[in-house]
Amino acid sequence: MTGNITRRGTSSWRLKFEAGACDPATGKRRTRFVTVRGTKKDAQRELTRLVAEVDAGTAVDPSRMTIAEYLRGWLDSDGDLAPKTIERYRQLVEQQIVPHLGATPLQKLRPAQVHDWHATLLKSGGKNGRPLSAQTVGHAHRVLHRGYERALRLEIVGRNPARPVPPPKPQPGEVEILTAEQIAAVLSRLEGHRLHAIAAVALGTGMRRGELCGLAWGALDLDNRLARVERSLEETAAGLRFKHPKSKHGRRSVSLPPYAVEILRAHRRGQIEQRLVLGLGKIGSDDLIFTLADGSPYPPDKLSRDWGNVVRDRKLPRVMFHALRHSHASALIAAGVDIVTVSRRLGHGSPAITLTVYAHLFADTDKTAASAIRPRCCRAIGRCQSGANFGFCS
Repeated sequence: MTGNITRRGTSSWRLKFEAGACDPATGKRRTRFVTVRGTKKDAQRELTRLVAEVDAGTAVDPSRMTIAEYLRGWLDSDGDLAPKTIERYRQLVEQQIVPHLGATPLQKLRPAQVHDWHATLLKSGGKNGRPLSAQTVGHAHRVLHRGYERALRLEIVGRNPARPVPPPKPQPGEVEILTAEQIAAVLSRLEGHRLHAIAAVALGTGMRRGELCGLAWGALDLDNRLARVERSLEETAAGLRFKHPKSKHGRRSVSLPPYAVEILRAHRRGQIEQRLVLGLGKIGSDDLIFTLADGSPYPPDKLSRDWGNVVRDRKLPRVMFHALRHSHASALIAAGVDIVTVSRRLGHGSPAITLTVYAHLFADTDKTAASAIRPRCCRAIGRCQSGANFGFCS
């Protein structure tokens, strides 16, 4: 299959080539015309690529659909995404993607534009032109990437322009954590507050906010200090719903530290008294551990708002509730727990995810380990007095 090139301007060329099989409606050969800017060599390379796609059966029909139209249609029709995921994706699409790339035809986006889009978001992509964090830009990039992967599978596009451009790496400071001293102070200042128990379990297990809100008494074995994560409470615009973990890694058993067990026992006694006052009867295995005052499920978003209030009122370190999960992971890493164990405890799909999120913490641990390897008998001259191998002196 061949084509031809016609000059249109100083640096503009029109490519003409056959677009595969005949049109079934008319029986005529289908011909495509594509305009390319650059040198004649650039036009020849593009013609070769397009003809090769036709020969291989991977060419896609031209479309005027924009990125905004495609992404909105995808989120309106995709039944495989969880409701909360769709809500978050829509937010990223409308706030970070559509204002910058939405008018671009879906098939015309190029990797260079994706790269420039990252730079724009990092500089002024937030509210009122404020910079966005690398983490948020990464989330927006993954939505764009996932949308294009779907379009590629459906043969709407011939390639994914977001694939060759890596998202920006989050800075270490973007993962909020509490120090060991701050953790002790937080638990001490929360004594007597209704968020004391849930904060203690969050710090002691690294569970996600929804997992804590969906935790039932039947999932606890306080005698053996174990908690089973079997479901999560999800909050969307449609209301609350319980959902199972997305993968086998999310369904897990997590050991409880002794202090968390004691706090949970005290919390259970208080809940029994509260239920008697409300006339709710004894605690059943399906009853939730953390509830509102009337015994109803604790909406995760309300938990975050309540946490913000108690942080202000009791002068706690100014971190989000999710930072308690990060603090738990940080404590495990600092204690030298291996990456696979940390990953399983957090319910990550693979250790690679854990390394991506907490890479800087592992780097700090590695530096500490390196500085700890030194010979016991060395002096200022920097070598072993006994002549033995470095690091193994008697």
